[in-house]
Amino acid sequence: MIVRHAMALAAMALVLLVAPARADTTRSCDSLVGLDLSKVADKPAHVVSAKEAQFLGRAVCQVSGVVEPQAQFRLRLPVEGWDGRYLQTGCGGLCGRITGEVAQVHGCAPFEKVEMAVATTDMGHQGPTPDFGDDPQLRVDFAHRGVHVTAEVAKAIVAAFYGRPAERAYFIGCSDGGREGLMEAQRYASDFDGIAAGAPALNFQIQNTFYHAWNARSNTGADGKPIIVAADLPFLHRAALKACHAEDGVIADPRRCAFDPVTAQCATGQDADCLTADEVEAARKIYQGPRTADGVWLTVGGPQPGSELSWAGVYVPKPGSDDIFSRVIAGGTISHIAFDPNPPKGFGLDDLGFDRETFERLEPMHALYDATNPDLSPFVGRGGRLILWHGWSDPHISPLNSIAYYRAVRATLGAQAADDAVRLFLIPGLYHCEGGEGFTKTDILTPLIAWVEDGKAPDALLLAGDNGTRPVFPYPAIAEYAGTGDRSSASSWRAVVPASEPALRPWIGETFLAADKK
Repeated sequence: MIVRHAMALAAMALVLLVAPARADTTRSCDSLVGLDLSKVADKPAHVVSAKEAQFLGRAVCQVSGVVEPQAQFRLRLPVEGWDGRYLQTGCGGLCGRITGEVAQVHGCAPFEKVEMAVATTDMGHQGPTPDFGDDPQLRVDFAHRGVHVTAEVAKAIVAAFYGRPAERAYFIGCSDGGREGLMEAQRYASDFDGIAAGAPALNFQIQNTFYHAWNARSNTGADGKPIIVAADLPFLHRAALKACHAEDGVIADPRRCAFDPVTAQCATGQDADCLTADEVEAARKIYQGPRTADGVWLTVGGPQPGSELSWAGVYVPKPGSDDIFSRVIAGGTISHIAFDPNPPKGFGLDDLGFDRETFERLEPMHALYDATNPDLSPFVGRGGRLILWHGWSDPHISPLNSIAYYRAVRATLGAQAADDAVRLFLIPGLYHCEGGEGFTKTDILTPLIAWVEDGKAPDALLLAGDNGTRPVFPYPAIAEYAGTGDRSSASSWRAVVPASEPALRPWIGETFLAADKK
């Protein structure tokens, strides 16, 4: 892989894209309510409302609709200045809502100037509860259909409103939205020209059962109370940074250090700013992840050293609260979504076995929910481009999942074909999608557009923080200080490709990352 100097690449990432020729609308906004969408998707679609509104100070036609049976969508159409692009955004968690949240588009001119037609969907169910999984059709809508039919219908509305179809189509999503993006590339290769998939929950079956259930239970004592609390995390984090020789407060590649949380344990006579033996053991279990009684790993890996402060609220309760995300997401998935048929009523997180038998019961739904097929030949063959990105300090989804998938794609497509169409960026200090320590804000969408429309592959992303900028280079390269210049300037950092790559541990679901027919 050839990686250029950060200064030139950072300049490329900041360039304001030249928009295609603008066009006025050819019909009124409210007339979209009567648009015939009965044969656009596999089932009829309907525009429920269409009215002019304001978004970021610009006039838009805001369209709400539904694709039968109940996949709701919302589409925002610029009344003036449409640039010919269609963007669809993903939805996190178990979705069930229409959200305008988009991660890592900081400074993207077409998005911030409201020049793109933008749509999103609730993926076929309403509300945060997981009981939609009791309905086989709603499972399919959540797994992949809701995003696909929304793309089909929204594009038809775009063409009707402007009198011409979108010239380019893009998808951006993080977390489950990242899984949705990968599912589109794998199942529906012609829906999008460019896809940005962040922190993808691609191993959905394993992620929302074994991973989160293990972490929640590992941090629960015999008395039902949490073992590690939020106040303990800084001590653990400090020990991790020291062990991994962190630069500027972040770890460039946590796989390359050996960290044992015992280094944060209280010494004899010490009772403050340290961890008890029970807390150390809970942390050790979380880092390692679940395995069977005979030693078979059930996940590709756990959260990485350096991520400790982000554990609060996920598997460590925040101050003043007993709620943790891991217990909620795992409990709902286990009860209503992951198994076919569902387990008996009352079966939940605390009943889940970490064994081969449970894995075999999860396996049948792998083909429905998981976005792990590395054969992107149809997508790449028609010119599709994919940017994968993940934070090294993500507590929700281990970045090792993205590494495993990227390696599988390269093995399947071949190194050159993969390099021509797929990039993976691992961002030090970044939590789940947004936030974290160090330089964690970037613009994923502008480089994706430049890659699709101008053939400029992203050889770096420019990261912004409170104290300057820094580049992140495509995996496996890491950013290294050049030895001179301002450390807070991206131009002072260069790409270095390590001589060798740390191996991924063998785990029970490795076959999920093999090319398959879905």
